[in-house]
Amino acid sequence: MDEILRSQQGTTRFGTKKQISILFFISIFCLIAFLLAIANGSYQISFTELFAGSGQNIQQIVITEIRLPRVLLSCLVGASLGMSGAVLQGLFRNPLADPGLIGVSAGAALGASIAIVITPAFIAESSLGVFVLPISGVLGASFVIALLFALTKGFGYQGITYLLLVGIAVNAIVGVAIGVLTYISTDSELRTLTFWTMGSFGGINWSLLIPASIVITLSIVLLIPISRQLDLVQLGEIEAYRLGVDVKKLKVRIILCCASCVGASVALSGMIGFVGLIVPHLARLIGGVSHRYLLPASALLGACIMVSADLLARVIIQPAELPIGLITSAIGSPFFLWLIFKMKKNDY
Repeated sequence: MDEILRSQQGTTRFGTKKQISILFFISIFCLIAFLLAIANGSYQISFTELFAGSGQNIQQIVITEIRLPRVLLSCLVGASLGMSGAVLQGLFRNPLADPGLIGVSAGAALGASIAIVITPAFIAESSLGVFVLPISGVLGASFVIALLFALTKGFGYQGITYLLLVGIAVNAIVGVAIGVLTYISTDSELRTLTFWTMGSFGGINWSLLIPASIVITLSIVLLIPISRQLDLVQLGEIEAYRLGVDVKKLKVRIILCCASCVGASVALSGMIGFVGLIVPHLARLIGGVSHRYLLPASALLGACIMVSADLLARVIIQPAELPIGLITSAIGSPFFLWLIFKMKKNDY
């Protein structure tokens, strides 16, 4: 906390000069990853043709209809998970908090699983069938949020603790429900459900991306201004309230924004683990703990990591592709173990 207070002196809107330089370099890396992801895959496109716009018609279709919406979605999902992880870790004052902690990701997964297994064939095959999965995911996330507020109402300053416990219970219940749906599903439904739970950006198109991008971007924009309040919350909720922070309003804002962006992300991309957990810690290791820097850094770093992971998933076993969730879990799980040992050694 002393580091946070010291960092407030002589800072700009997004932190110290060093932190702004870090944000600049992360942005450059993110841009490079974005361009590489557009140019590379099973169908190679040269940068000369990419910038000159002189490619063949099939190359333009690959870029505009397949690569660009996919890379944009991976960028938005990475930013939303990274930002949500940083905000929730600050709110809970818990370095192991992530967007799945309060059950929002699980709720979205349950909604999508119900859509995969129970949706009648005539609806799935209609023109509206492409919207069934994301809408179901958002409804599932919204239901979990309503349930969280209903069950934790009236607990006052202890509400965060009970919210955390209810989220753990929701995750367990949803796991049982998804297990039942997996058991009663047909072979084709089981295959779809299995690959969806592993995560993928392959099924995106512009009609799905545009509304999702509005929800995710708006949520991120609403979360960035609360950095100062999150710094004060690190002193404790009662102390933050005495310093002028409306803690209850802050909780509602954080939970609703995280639910919206994470619900939209999970509904379109499936379950992607560890990003919301590891990205904020990487940002802290690079540039410090002040939320004025940490929130934009987590969003940019999350986008960079997710775009890079998706590119790796597409090129590692061409022409097939690996589920993105396998890539992030392979990267995140060793980091998670290292973090646990670091906490034990340094009492972090």
